[in-house]
Amino acid sequence: MRKRIRSYRHKVQYYETDQMQLVHHSNYIRWFEEARTDFMEQVGLPYQAMEEQGILCPVIEMSAKYMRMVKFGDTVRIRSKIEVYNGIKLILSYQVISTETKLIHCTGESQHCFLSNKGKPIFLKKEQPAVHEIFAAYARKKKEDKSNEN
Repeated sequence: MRKRIRSYRHKVQYYETDQMQLVHHSNYIRWFEEARTDFMEQVGLPYQAMEEQGILCPVIEMSAKYMRMVKFGDTVRIRSKIEVYNGIKLILSYQVISTETKLIHCTGESQHCFLSNKGKPIFLKKEQPAVHEIFAAYARKKKEDKSNEN
């Protein structure tokens, strides 16, 4: 059963900024990871539980597009959603949105695969069907949301 996923909130800390009090670009990637961890917990697949089941989910690719600056003291929401899931690969997208202006400041994407705790690729549909169903449900939700926009 799917539930509505809330955005992850983050208040910019001083140490995340550069000399101009703007967020250093590397921190957006960290925020994506924080938001992804929160997303996984919300869908019922916290990393710790997956690892206890012998499932690793490493990042294999990461990207970010910087559109507007975020400054010290700002609060942002990071919206995460599944873009692609096929049992072998998982792609999540991220939007960093100002809570004050509601403008998108940064977008990004992370790509992941699934490995056993021995480092071998695994196909979740076959080897972990309950985990597969959770990911598939949230990937279906994205497709349903898109079809409702038309």
